[in-house]
Amino acid sequence: MGWGNIYKRRLKVFTVALVIYLDYKTVERRVKWVKRAKKSAIWEKTHERNAKRVLNLIIELKGLWVKLGQYLSTRADVLPEAYISLLRQLQDSLPPRPLEEVCRTIQRELGKPMDDLFSNFVNQPIATASIAQVHRATLKDRREVVVKVQHDDIKEIILEDLKNAKAIVDWIAWAEPQYDFNPMIDEWCREAPKELDFNQEAGMCVPLANFKKDFSFLHDILLFSNIVENTRTVAKNLCCNGVDDNTDHGNRVNVLIPEVILSSEKVLILEYMDGIRLNDSESLEAYGVDKQKIVEEITRAYAHQIYLDGFFNGDPHPGNFLVSKEPPHRPILLDFGLTKSISSTMKRALAKMFLACAEGNHVALLSSFAEMGLKLRLDMPEQVMDVATVLFRNSTPPQEAQETMKNLAEQREKNLKILQEKMNLDKKQIKNFNPVDAFPGDAVIFMRVLNLLRGLSSTLNTRIVYLDIMKPFAESTLRESMGSGPEMSKQWIFNTPVHSDVEVKLRQHLIELGDKILGIQVCAYKDGKVVIDTAAGVLGKYDPRPVQPDSLFPVFSVTKGITAGMVHWLVDKGKLKLEENIANIWPDFGTNKKELIKVHHVLNHTSGLHNAMADLQMANALLMCDWDESLRHIANSVPQTEPGSQQLYHYLSFGWLCGGIIEHASGKKFQQVLEEAIIHPLNIEGELYIGIPPGVESRLATLTLDTGELEKLAEISSNPELPVNLRQGNLADMAAGLPIIFNTLNVRRAIIPAANGHCSARALARYYAALAIGGVIPPLHSLHSEPPLGTHVHIPKLPSLKIKNKRHGKKMTSNGNNNTDHSSRITTNKKGYSLIDDNANEIAITKTSKMFTNPKIHDSFMGLGDYENLVLPGGKFGLGFRRFQSATGKLTSFGHSGVGGSTGFCNIEHDFAIAVTVNKMSLGGVTRSIIQLVCSELNVPLPDEFSSFGEKGPDMQLNLNVS
Repeated sequence: MGWGNIYKRRLKVFTVALVIYLDYKTVERRVKWVKRAKKSAIWEKTHERNAKRVLNLIIELKGLWVKLGQYLSTRADVLPEAYISLLRQLQDSLPPRPLEEVCRTIQRELGKPMDDLFSNFVNQPIATASIAQVHRATLKDRREVVVKVQHDDIKEIILEDLKNAKAIVDWIAWAEPQYDFNPMIDEWCREAPKELDFNQEAGMCVPLANFKKDFSFLHDILLFSNIVENTRTVAKNLCCNGVDDNTDHGNRVNVLIPEVILSSEKVLILEYMDGIRLNDSESLEAYGVDKQKIVEEITRAYAHQIYLDGFFNGDPHPGNFLVSKEPPHRPILLDFGLTKSISSTMKRALAKMFLACAEGNHVALLSSFAEMGLKLRLDMPEQVMDVATVLFRNSTPPQEAQETMKNLAEQREKNLKILQEKMNLDKKQIKNFNPVDAFPGDAVIFMRVLNLLRGLSSTLNTRIVYLDIMKPFAESTLRESMGSGPEMSKQWIFNTPVHSDVEVKLRQHLIELGDKILGIQVCAYKDGKVVIDTAAGVLGKYDPRPVQPDSLFPVFSVTKGITAGMVHWLVDKGKLKLEENIANIWPDFGTNKKELIKVHHVLNHTSGLHNAMADLQMANALLMCDWDESLRHIANSVPQTEPGSQQLYHYLSFGWLCGGIIEHASGKKFQQVLEEAIIHPLNIEGELYIGIPPGVESRLATLTLDTGELEKLAEISSNPELPVNLRQGNLADMAAGLPIIFNTLNVRRAIIPAANGHCSARALARYYAALAIGGVIPPLHSLHSEPPLGTHVHIPKLPSLKIKNKRHGKKMTSNGNNNTDHSSRITTNKKGYSLIDDNANEIAITKTSKMFTNPKIHDSFMGLGDYENLVLPGGKFGLGFRRFQSATGKLTSFGHSGVGGSTGFCNIEHDFAIAVTVNKMSLGGVTRSIIQLVCSELNVPLPDEFSSFGEKGPDMQLNLNVS
């Protein structure tokens, strides 16, 4: 193609594009002044006029534009009928190239005259497309075949068309910034040239020994590069060869793919299959083909390719399918020129995105975006879910599709208004605002496939429920990624170094616990040093990514111990007193007989407000996500018992009572006090939250329930230690509902200081390590841990329009593990345990600092000594913390556990702190066995809460096996 032709081609493309753009802009302004009754007619004529322009240009230029026209012709669910009816002819009825050109290409590619290759060759092509045309033929061995021959000079034309398409997309992005399709055209530029090599479409040619002697001359000219096998790979993956490869039979698909006979760069010879084209409605009806079943099976075939194989045909337009004439009528899949291979990470992310949309799981959706590299410039999870769900919406017949698109357009306008208010943008700015900062190229072909499948369904007037058909395949992908548990998976325990001989034994114990664990973190400090920091398992039932040291676990009532620490910090700073009436700090609180309730009553669970939030929770559980409303509710509540008379567990009200005290005493927001009191002093940024911020979703563990232990809940439902609300209801049903509620994004982001803390075990252990020594900040956390504790930005910032994020930190392997050599020397100390590479814990902090100045802070935490009169005698709680007795009856430990098994506590006599976080909620058997092992190995007295005997706090009533 000479430069003159290139510029003529380019000029025609841009001229037509500009004419169509200006035509629509003119009509858009014109119809504002036209009566409603005439608007439809004006738009119909406009669509017809411009559809003809597009069709004429495509027929004249051919090349890549035919491919675009084929794509548009399938979008009956989006485009006006004028475009569909005119562009549909591009699917396989383009003007053919001259026979002389076809024969010349075949002879040049295969090195022999036509008569030596074929006993019969049909001159008239059965189909002509953008890149090639197809002829029927008979080989010398009498096999019936089709011969696909690439057009001359098509490579230069396609590459030039890609440049022009890229230029048009850049122009559109400039003229209409909200329509930036650059990620899509960039991916197309990468993938489209692959269609130009038929070797790539065929894959490695069949062994030459399989050919008749007539083809022995091809040995020297068919030297193929080691390219991904396209047609054969898809056929093998879908078991089209009839071989059972132990694939889950529930996910088997029933389709046909022609066998590849021979290929070169520009010629492809395939087995001939007699079939009916999808646009031949009369033949489909005559043969009694069930179009609904055909489209469903095609959809299943693509779900298999995408989610199970990670290798799929990216061009499912109607011209690439036939239906076998013989019953049972099966889809025949053709043309594997444009295929896409995606990584296992992307495959899992796409499966996770699909299931998140199916289940309305905002956390999983945002996490899947992060995993696939899709970055947004704003935090609007509800609107993001709306947009993502549109991808998997049901297909509808054309007459309904237009109404659907109208509704979607209205929803888009509503979302734009919400975005405009949220971002404080004017009309011009919102028009130019693109909410996407980075779009993964791999997702472009995936979206194209979904749109083409929906268009195919609409064209055939069928109704497909994609969420039902594709869900089993997405679920299988995530299940397979989970592996077979710790016994079989070498990577089940995250690849971090061992800190001590105790940790070696702990890791072996975790493996022995097997499927009782889904995901877990354990971190322990002894004598100010990290002796355990282990992460194992996966982030969720449908999230096979490994748990890492910085993963964030929901820890339920473990949060109370953190909230209590904030109250004590304010007392230590002189902002309030434990003996002070709450009404003096929080005036609105002093109503309904609450005037005499003091701060220590709340911390000791003796305020009488243990059921203050019960009615709110029963009416609408999600109302507890409204911080201000919850505080108002607490302020208006009525105590059920006299302050200080009974210790009754404040299972939810504790958090808002303390939260109101904290905000009114400090004059600051709850989150700000949390950062000042705990996060920044301990250097645990990004790993401890009460109410997560946007941007951390990809590190969240997902809760699930150990259903095998649900029956045991009936045995403790009548326990008097449980709150009345829990004793009256069906405890098993309540427990089953907890993961559902606390996995939701609204609850995770809410401030619920009694129940929705999210943290890593190492952040929680460091907190209790500081409390164990009176609030002295321990040395920096072990340098063995990756990423280092405290290196995350605590409140992530969304990408701006101008500044793009840069990646920091060490390069990780594909599974998230670093490749550091962890071999170290084990040194034995006099304390009864051994540390590995002891120097890693000897780094001193430049300035010694303390969270508390009170020398009797331990007594304050546990309600001992001078503080004994502030707690109910014989109660299980001190001032905000559960206090634990050892076997000798001495109170030396305190902390807090949460329903499901997570816990954190410290022993002040032995300078010991430990934290366990889990995402498989159970009755606590796993946590108990871990605490027993570690305490035994370190010669630390076992707290009664983690034994099979002794007194147990209310939350641990749900966390210990019934014995």
